Order: sequence, then C-alpha cells, then structure tokens
Amino acid sequence: MTQDIRDITIIGAGPTGLFAAFYAGMRGVTARIVDALPEVGGQLIALYPEKLIFDVAGLPRILAKDLVRDLVAQMRQFHPDERLGQRILSLEEDGGVLTLVTETERFQSRALIIAAGIGAFSPRRLPNPAADEWYGRGIHDRVSDPNEFRGQKVLIVGGGDSAFDWTQQLMDYADTVTLIHRSDRFRAHGSTVAAVNEAAKSGRARVLTFHEIAGVHGDGTRVTGATLKDVKAKTQHDVVVDAIIPMLGFVSDIGTMTEWGLTIEKDEIVVTSTMEAGRPGVWAAGDITTYPGKLKLIATGFGEAATAVNQAVHWIYPEKKVNPGHSSNMAIFGQKDD
Repeated sequence: MTQDIRDITIIGAGPTGLFAAFYAGMRGVTARIVDALPEVGGQLIALYPEKLIFDVAGLPRILAKDLVRDLVAQMRQFHPDERLGQRILSLEEDGGVLTLVTETERFQSRALIIAAGIGAFSPRRLPNPAADEWYGRGIHDRVSDPNEFRGQKVLIVGGGDSAFDWTQQLMDYADTVTLIHRSDRFRAHGSTVAAVNEAAKSGRARVLTFHEIAGVHGDGTRVTGATLKDVKAKTQHDVVVDAIIPMLGFVSDIGTMTEWGLTIEKDEIVVTSTMEAGRPGVWAAGDITTYPGKLKLIATGFGEAATAVNQAVHWIYPEKKVNPGHSSNMAIFGQKDD
C-alpha cells in the first residue's frame, strides 16, 4: 500500500529520530517516522527503560523511559505519521520522490533522514534449544516494566551492563534475583558490579559465576524452573524460577542500506558536516553516523538531527532558510512572526 507523500521520512524512532520528527514540524514541513520495533524509543525502551541518564542538557537526571515520554510529547505537537513494526526492504526513487519499501507499505517522501542508531536489532537468544518454546511464557528477552516481576523468583543470564543493571533494579521488586554468568569476568561498569556483589553479600541477590543454563522446565503454560550447570565443577542442579531474563547482548543489522548508494564504512554512514549521507536527498544523524571526532551521545544526536532537518528543509524548499532562527521568536509557537 502506497502512503501519501510527506516532505521528510525519518528512519528510526529512537531519541534522535523523535527529535528530528519534532524539528521537522517546527520547521513547518510534514514528517513521517518509521521503525522496525513495535514501540517508539529505540534502545532506550527496548534495552534500559529504567536506567538513569545524566548527560542530556538541562536535565540533571532522567529515566530513559521518561526521556522518551517527553520526546514523544514534544514530537506529537506536530502530528507526524508514526509507522512502527516496519521492516525496511529497499529504497526506490522516481521523479525526485524517494519511496521507502517495507514488507507491507510504501512510504513516499521528498527527503530522507536516517536516524537508525545501530540499525534494526534483536536480543540474542539463549543458546540452549530447549529454551525456545518458553519465550513469552516466562523467558523475557527485554524488560519494560519492573512491576511485572514483583514477587517472582528471577534468573538473569549475562555479564554485561544490562545484566547487572537489571539485577540491581529488580532487587526491589522480585522475591529473589539470581545472576549467572559463564565466567568470573564481567563487561559491566565496575561500580555496578561492586553494588551487586555487595547486595549478594547481604543476601539481597545471588551471583553464580561459571554457570550456564542446561535446561528449562515448565508446567505446560509457564516456566517453573531451570537446570544450572557449573562449567568448572561439571555438576548440575535445579532451581525454582518464575522468570528468566537473558541479557546476552543483541544482534544488529543495517539491512539493505548498504545498497542505497550511501557512503558506508563498518556499518556506519559517513556524513559531511551538514549530515549529507552520500546520496542527494538523504541525510543521517545519531549513532549510525561517523565523521572525524564523532561522539556517540544522545546530546550529539539531537544537534545532528537539527542540522539534518534544516538542510533537508532548505533542499526541498529553497525559499526556506537553512537557519531557522531562535524558537523563542517563532510564530509556530505563538510568538512574534519569524
């Protein structure tokens, strides 16, 4: 199904994409935002919604999910077309109109801004095939609401930031939290590891190194337990669990973007100082971009999004200036005519 032509289509509904959609509305052009995930927020919602963020200007601290909430409210002032759960297959062009082709739709626009972060990503699954049938029935590949685990016996698998962050955060909700990892070397921040180890000493959590899941048990409808294997002692024992949360990282893929005529190096889009991506009508912003001195920060992505939108607006409508001036003077916000 071919949708109406918008001025700008934005790929990616993470923080950079959400701000780009807002900025397009602020510049008085029509926008559409497209993402493969079923909800907006990108990694902030899919991977660490309860994690505090400290380096967004003007916000001493804010939960990732609250930052997304505010970005969405800011964006929706201008009612962009939001299309989620859309896996992108290709990009076509005809007569100056770019058409983004997904499995079910064709999205047309005059310009494209790629704010796809690390690309489409999905959590790594437990390597044990016996676990496959229990996903959605006690095995959770992401956490969106800690209250979902209130009073439960939770088993977390992994040794990185997400595993330790959720171990620390779920201790206040779950009945018990056990973290297992296949070695005693962790990839998480030292301060978080130290905090979890202190909690383990006081009995608030349990940390089992050199352990992995050898089996998953259930009552036919939900997970009821797991068999843990001590890879050093070569022994196994069963534990009662209500929920298993694998935090094993994720697999990312920029898909067919490599075929779009963009300048790409190591799955990143090389951009100019004006966020041009190597093809007329296409700009990029956020973590998917690279250039000398690039910083992969949310704050940086916001600035890059503004640059990309301003350039795209001027490219579509040459009579519109690249520099919009200060928002405090804009008529679109009810201020004096800009």
